[in-house]
Amino acid sequence: MRILGIDPGSRITGYGLIEKRGNRLLHIDNGAIRTRSGAELADRLKIIYQELERVIAEYAPDAVAIEQIFVAKNAQSALKLGHARGAAMLAGVNADLPVAEYTALQVKNAVVGYGRAEKRQVQQMVRMLLNLPEIAQEDASDALAVAICHAHSARMTQLKHP
Repeated sequence: MRILGIDPGSRITGYGLIEKRGNRLLHIDNGAIRTRSGAELADRLKIIYQELERVIAEYAPDAVAIEQIFVAKNAQSALKLGHARGAAMLAGVNADLPVAEYTALQVKNAVVGYGRAEKRQVQQMVRMLLNLPEIAQEDASDALAVAICHAHSARMTQLKHP
């Protein structure tokens, strides 16, 4: 199973692709889609959508996993994040892929085993689990963590429903 994990953001959207082969998790690719903060939101959303569409076409994932919105102090930032999530979800749905959502707590539990883990701990575990030579860029590392969470969750779902 090939999984595209997405850490949405209106300025930087991280993506990470992994493949689950039996009990092994293999790193395929990761990166960050950067938009200009001064650009109109609609133009930034278009870039996010088009770049994710390109990644999906290039790597043909079987599923998309995306991080859910956290409670933000700034309502305007939360709205922009919601729009970025929508663009990312639409890229997956338009490619006829199942889209799963996970909270930050679920992702941390799946990767580190502790829902209150610090970002650095998550990044280090992602590097170790995927045998990366170094810690990936922050947003890409977060996206890889979301993909790992889905790989573990998909396995648990399969165990529950043989």
